[in-house]
Amino acid sequence: MNRPAGDTDAPFCEVVELPKDKLPVLRIIPMPADTNAHGTIFGGWVMAQVDLAGSVPAVKRARGKCVTVSVNSFQFKQPVLVGDLVSFYAEVVKVGRTSITVDVEVYSQRQRFGAEVVKVTEAQLTYVAIDDQRKPRIVPEE
Repeated sequence: MNRPAGDTDAPFCEVVELPKDKLPVLRIIPMPADTNAHGTIFGGWVMAQVDLAGSVPAVKRARGKCVTVSVNSFQFKQPVLVGDLVSFYAEVVKVGRTSITVDVEVYSQRQRFGAEVVKVTEAQLTYVAIDDQRKPRIVPEE
């Protein structure tokens, strides 16, 4: 269903539901200090949160430290607004010898009590498992 985007400059945004089959790895409410000159949340703020969210399943799967080595894709679909409840869902989609690729989906609940939900961002990042000397290490078998 498409409906007016309300406070955004975009003419329409698709209203969706939060994923029911998984839990968010991160939830946060952006504040006015996180806004750009247009009154929406900085894309860089969203990118930083996506990196943190993606690291959660990567570190769990690697059973230890990981570093971000690549942002494979990143798409902003809708702006994030001050006061939105932003939920980040992340899952491992590929495991290599030392690397772990993670998909991250981001949803905003507008006016948290009215609970209009829009998908705001999709991204894919690759992390590498590292040892205490910050050298790549083999990802353990599951």
